[in-house]
Amino acid sequence: MANHRLEEALQSLKSTRVRMTPQRHAILEFLFDAESHPTADDIYKALEGKFPNMSVATVYNNLRVFKEAGLVRELTYGDSSSRFDSNTSDHYHVICEDCGKIVDFHYPGLNEVETLAAHVTDFNVKNHRMEIYGTCPDCQKHKH
Repeated sequence: MANHRLEEALQSLKSTRVRMTPQRHAILEFLFDAESHPTADDIYKALEGKFPNMSVATVYNNLRVFKEAGLVRELTYGDSSSRFDSNTSDHYHVICEDCGKIVDFHYPGLNEVETLAAHVTDFNVKNHRMEIYGTCPDCQKHKH
């Protein structure tokens, strides 16, 4: 699944003439394999062994390129550092208030919320996001 999406991402980058460096490839691959919505720092730590001369700034710059190309979404929640999500289809996030883990949650049919909001407010609505907060199974275990 992730590999198929990675291939598509690589193809669409080619069409935007973004040069594919080994570092970029590794960052993309890590993002597409990660279930965890990693931060730039997570990505840096995971790859610094493979690319000793890579800096956190390199990771950030590449994430910006991927974001502009529409390949990743930046998730900003509260004051914690941004997390990056390679799943750009419409979905929601369930967030653990203890450890900050974010899990994807698919729920169809909330698009009419946008239509209704536009209708009621006369706004030109672009998108929406929903977050659900709670305690993940791992953190629940540690509490008992």
